[in-house]
Amino acid sequence: METLIVQPKTREQLAALKAFVKALKIDYTSSESPYDPEFVEKILQGREDIKNGKGVKIDTKDLWK
Repeated sequence: METLIVQPKTREQLAALKAFVKALKIDYTSSESPYDPEFVEKILQGREDIKNGKGVKIDTKDLWK
């Protein structure tokens, strides 16, 4: 069988999905992200900054100097 990973963006979407799955009598498991949401936001912001040319580049041969 196939496994689906669904990522609702709001609590309403989550509630609707759970109700739908229960109505169809489909087994499911639920887990939250092990990462702190603030930490995730900082990582995503850093990636966005790098895309936009912000940040500091260090050459790998200069890394240990």
